[in-house]
Amino acid sequence: MSSASGALPQPRRGRPGPWPPAPPPQPQAQPLSWAKRTGFQPRVSGESLPLASAPNSGQVPLPRPTEAPADLESGPPARPNSVLPPPPAAAGNGERQQPPPPPPQPRTRRRDSDGVRPNVQAAAPSLPQLREEEEEEPPERPAHVKYELRDTPGVFPLVIYGFQHYISMVGSIILIPLVMIPAMGGSPDDTVAVVSTVLLVTGMTTLLHMFVGTRLPLVQGPSFVYLAPALAIINSPEFFGLNDNNFKHIMKHLQGAIIIGGAFQVLLGYTGLMSLFLRLINPVVVSPTVAAVGLSFFSYGFAKLGTCIEMGILQLLMVVIFALYLRKIKLFGYRVFLIYAVPLGLGITWAIAFVLTATGVYGYKGCDANIPASNNVSAFCRRHVLRMKSCRVDTSHALRSSPWFRFPYPLQWGTPVFSWKMGLVMCVVSVIASVDSVGSYHASSLFVATRPPTSGVVSRGIGVEGVCTVLAGLWGTGVGSATMTENVHTIAVTKMGSRRAVGFGAILLLLLSVVGKVGAFIASIPGVMVAALLCFMWAMLCALGLSNLRYSATGSSRNSIIVGLALFLSLSVPSYFQQYSVHPSTNSPVPIYFQPYIVASHGPVHTGSGGVNYVLNTLLSLNMVIAFLVSLILDNTVPGGRQERGLYVWSEAEAAKRESAFMKDYELPFKLGRVLRYFETAV
Repeated sequence: MSSASGALPQPRRGRPGPWPPAPPPQPQAQPLSWAKRTGFQPRVSGESLPLASAPNSGQVPLPRPTEAPADLESGPPARPNSVLPPPPAAAGNGERQQPPPPPPQPRTRRRDSDGVRPNVQAAAPSLPQLREEEEEEPPERPAHVKYELRDTPGVFPLVIYGFQHYISMVGSIILIPLVMIPAMGGSPDDTVAVVSTVLLVTGMTTLLHMFVGTRLPLVQGPSFVYLAPALAIINSPEFFGLNDNNFKHIMKHLQGAIIIGGAFQVLLGYTGLMSLFLRLINPVVVSPTVAAVGLSFFSYGFAKLGTCIEMGILQLLMVVIFALYLRKIKLFGYRVFLIYAVPLGLGITWAIAFVLTATGVYGYKGCDANIPASNNVSAFCRRHVLRMKSCRVDTSHALRSSPWFRFPYPLQWGTPVFSWKMGLVMCVVSVIASVDSVGSYHASSLFVATRPPTSGVVSRGIGVEGVCTVLAGLWGTGVGSATMTENVHTIAVTKMGSRRAVGFGAILLLLLSVVGKVGAFIASIPGVMVAALLCFMWAMLCALGLSNLRYSATGSSRNSIIVGLALFLSLSVPSYFQQYSVHPSTNSPVPIYFQPYIVASHGPVHTGSGGVNYVLNTLLSLNMVIAFLVSLILDNTVPGGRQERGLYVWSEAEAAKRESAFMKDYELPFKLGRVLRYFETAV
């Protein structure tokens, strides 16, 4: 018995026999109950995989490994009880295998410099995580992030990273007004004013979300989710035939609809309904919904790019070469071409177009690019005026005429006009924007080396996004404000997870918004270059949406059929609505790439109420709405395992209260959490 007592650290369980019912460390590992649900591995062997390639990131482990077929995962499934050692072999001669490690070891979350722990048997990728505040020695930083969520870079890194974060997303922030304002009949001066307003609202709402939202380093700005419904409202039948002040008239209706949609999103978040809605949202729903947002603009992309084919192709090739072929080249330690692919491609193409314009390549004698083709008497000018207007870089006089300083203010376009049918469309779209944000919350929390937020923090974030959308409606940006999906890609590329850097960049946007020449410079970008950049941005948005499938069993035939069916129907059903009772006409006042958004005047839904016809025809012609409805219904009715579906795992509210690191990550400043305590514990 002396040898047995020496082998067992706990004599009261020293009786020889088979494997004990429960090892001693298990009760002490209860504070780590979140690990059993998220697949967190406190001790692993082998090389830690990057988040983007980890097949089990954010998944719920199955109770038995046999329930996860090998052909559905790229690696072995995580053990459900990762804090327990593997079962020993058969005991013999009163001896047992080595008992579990001492209790302090399972509770520590510190990793070695290579992201692994020695002397263990299980091999599985681990989620990025934060160190505990009580630890004496700080661990090595995870390989996939340079600055974590609460890190404070020095002054110089703060400026550099804060500036580059927004420069890398410049396409997402500024391109939406360049598409919408001409469609509304606005002048170049109107475009300058809206661009300055977008910069102001983006900076303001990003700071708001960083302080009282989820507190993740996420940029709140003009979302592509709102672009398609905004174009549908712009092309509403009641706006046909407007001659004077049509821009302000349409903008006031847009403002009213956006404010209604934002107010609905505020209720969705701050009443706790979002916490209930989260039970229906997972990667199989988010992926096709976000991807459909990018796919829905295929009719605009190359159709607009083709108006000056050589400049458009050059612009698109530049961005593709920088983002793909030169992405691994580093200058001064940074992947400059990958991070700044959009601004570099735009700058080079713009310079080439400027040289061609100055040398007279796009000059046609006796023709004026500012005269519409229909007003030209000369057949020669009618044939070339569109090419001149698209290829030349001097057709906009906004840069010369705009003031140096301009201060955007609320209700600058007039009092918003509230229409229940347009507001109802925006309410549905705000739900789609919330679904988009849910995926961004989950992915960004892993990229910045912290745990996923609780459902209460997610609800709080959605509520703040609703407030941001109301502010966007009051200032008049033309679209609602939401978490920009491209932000997750930017965090992954720049490895900048500090919220302070994102906040510093937001302050820079606030300063730039009052400089009128900045907005004028952006507004002078030729339309064909805007279309070429959007071809890349919308393709990336589609790819980012589909990347959410990495949290599910991507090899599952169930998931493949649901996602494929949702994507196909998201293109086919809206096409039926958009083409219903449409007769091709070359004399249509609406450009061909905007014709899919005039469905409200000719859709197949005909009831006794014109408002109901408007709402149904418009909503069912939006690709993202069809993708969301199909994937939501199928994923929540077709049987499937939890790991196969890849359910998003949110941290437990009660367990989070016991984690000091978690509380510091998501806790509201200035003791605001006491005011919003309900939303922290919403279930």
